[in-house]
Amino acid sequence: MAKIRSSYVVTGDLTRAVAFYERVLGERAALRDGDRWAEFRLEGARFALSSPGEAARGAVGSTVVFEVDDLSAAKSAVVAAGGAVLEERDMGGHGKTATFRDPDGHLGQLFVRAR
Repeated sequence: MAKIRSSYVVTGDLTRAVAFYERVLGERAALRDGDRWAEFRLEGARFALSSPGEAARGAVGSTVVFEVDDLSAAKSAVVAAGGAVLEERDMGGHGKTATFRDPDGHLGQLFVRAR
Protein backbone atom coordinates (compact mmCIF):
# COMPACT_ATOMS: atom_id res chain seq x y z
CA MET A 1 0.00 0.00 0.00
CA ALA A 2 1.30 3.45 -0.90
CA LYS A 3 0.91 6.59 1.16
CA ILE A 4 2.17 10.12 0.96
CA ARG A 5 5.14 10.55 3.28
CA SER A 6 5.91 14.19 2.58
CA SER A 7 5.90 17.06 0.14
CA TYR A 8 8.66 19.61 -0.36
CA VAL A 9 9.40 22.80 -2.22
CA VAL A 10 12.79 24.03 -3.33
CA THR A 11 14.02 27.36 -2.03
CA GLY A 12 17.10 29.45 -2.62
CA ASP A 13 16.91 30.91 0.89
CA LEU A 14 16.06 28.25 3.46
CA THR A 15 16.21 30.61 6.45
CA ARG A 16 13.70 33.01 4.88
CA ALA A 17 11.42 30.14 3.78
CA VAL A 18 11.46 28.55 7.25
CA ALA A 19 10.57 31.88 8.87
CA PHE A 20 7.72 32.38 6.38
CA TYR A 21 6.17 28.94 6.90
CA GLU A 22 6.62 29.02 10.68
CA ARG A 23 4.54 32.21 10.74
CA VAL A 24 1.94 30.94 8.29
CA LEU A 25 1.55 27.47 9.83
CA GLY A 26 1.95 28.56 13.45
CA GLU A 27 4.37 25.64 13.90
CA ARG A 28 8.13 25.52 14.33
CA ALA A 29 10.13 23.36 11.96
CA ALA A 30 10.51 19.95 13.60
CA LEU A 31 13.80 19.22 11.83
CA ARG A 32 16.48 21.52 10.47
CA ASP A 33 19.62 20.35 8.65
CA GLY A 34 21.54 23.61 8.32
CA ASP A 35 20.81 25.33 5.02
CA ARG A 36 19.93 22.05 3.27
CA TRP A 37 16.55 20.87 4.59
CA ALA A 38 13.80 21.80 7.05
CA GLU A 39 10.73 19.74 7.85
CA PHE A 40 7.37 20.46 9.43
CA ARG A 41 5.45 17.54 10.92
CA LEU A 42 1.82 18.40 10.51
CA GLU A 43 -1.13 16.24 11.40
CA GLY A 44 -0.95 13.21 9.09
CA ALA A 45 1.77 14.55 6.77
CA ARG A 46 5.17 16.15 6.49
CA PHE A 47 5.94 19.34 4.60
CA ALA A 48 9.55 20.20 3.90
CA LEU A 49 11.72 22.93 2.42
CA SER A 50 14.78 21.91 0.43
CA SER A 51 17.87 23.63 -0.84
CA PRO A 52 18.52 23.14 -4.57
CA GLY A 53 21.45 20.82 -3.75
CA GLU A 54 19.34 18.56 -1.55
CA ALA A 55 16.36 18.35 -3.94
CA ALA A 56 15.85 15.93 -6.78
CA ARG A 57 17.64 17.12 -9.91
CA GLY A 58 15.32 19.43 -11.84
CA ALA A 59 12.80 19.89 -9.01
CA VAL A 60 11.06 23.26 -9.35
CA GLY A 61 8.32 23.25 -6.73
CA SER A 62 4.84 22.00 -6.03
CA THR A 63 1.46 23.21 -4.82
CA VAL A 64 0.75 22.21 -1.24
CA VAL A 65 -2.68 22.60 0.35
CA PHE A 66 -2.69 23.38 4.08
CA GLU A 67 -5.94 22.82 6.00
CA VAL A 68 -6.60 25.62 8.51
CA ASP A 69 -9.29 26.39 11.07
CA ASP A 70 -9.57 30.12 10.33
CA LEU A 71 -9.08 31.18 6.70
CA SER A 72 -9.06 34.89 7.46
CA ALA A 73 -6.34 34.54 10.12
CA ALA A 74 -4.27 32.28 7.85
CA LYS A 75 -4.47 34.79 4.97
CA SER A 76 -3.37 37.55 7.33
CA ALA A 77 -0.42 35.42 8.44
CA VAL A 78 0.63 34.91 4.80
CA VAL A 79 0.69 38.65 4.17
CA ALA A 80 2.39 39.46 7.49
CA ALA A 81 5.10 36.90 6.71
CA GLY A 82 5.88 38.48 3.33
CA GLY A 83 3.69 36.41 0.99
CA ALA A 84 0.76 37.42 -1.17
CA VAL A 85 -2.80 36.11 -1.24
CA LEU A 86 -3.82 35.82 -4.89
CA GLU A 87 -7.42 34.65 -4.86
CA GLU A 88 -10.11 32.96 -2.81
CA ARG A 89 -12.52 30.33 -4.09
CA ASP A 90 -15.72 28.95 -2.61
CA MET A 91 -15.76 25.17 -3.06
CA GLY A 92 -19.50 24.94 -2.43
CA GLY A 93 -20.41 22.60 0.39
CA HIS A 94 -16.80 21.48 0.83
CA GLY A 95 -15.27 24.73 2.04
CA LYS A 96 -13.11 27.58 0.76
CA THR A 97 -9.57 27.90 -0.54
CA ALA A 98 -7.19 30.82 -0.74
CA THR A 99 -4.26 30.62 -3.12
CA PHE A 100 -1.05 32.33 -2.01
CA ARG A 101 2.49 32.91 -3.28
CA ASP A 102 5.39 32.52 -0.85
CA PRO A 103 8.54 34.71 -0.96
CA ASP A 104 10.20 32.26 -3.40
CA GLY A 105 7.25 32.49 -5.78
CA HIS A 106 5.79 29.05 -5.00
CA LEU A 107 2.04 28.69 -5.02
CA GLY A 108 0.29 27.21 -2.01
CA GLN A 109 -3.29 26.97 -0.91
CA LEU A 110 -5.11 27.33 2.37
CA PHE A 111 -8.28 25.28 2.83
CA VAL A 112 -11.01 25.60 5.43
CA ARG A 113 -13.83 23.07 5.64
CA ALA A 114 -17.43 24.23 5.36
CA ARG A 115 -19.17 24.36 8.72
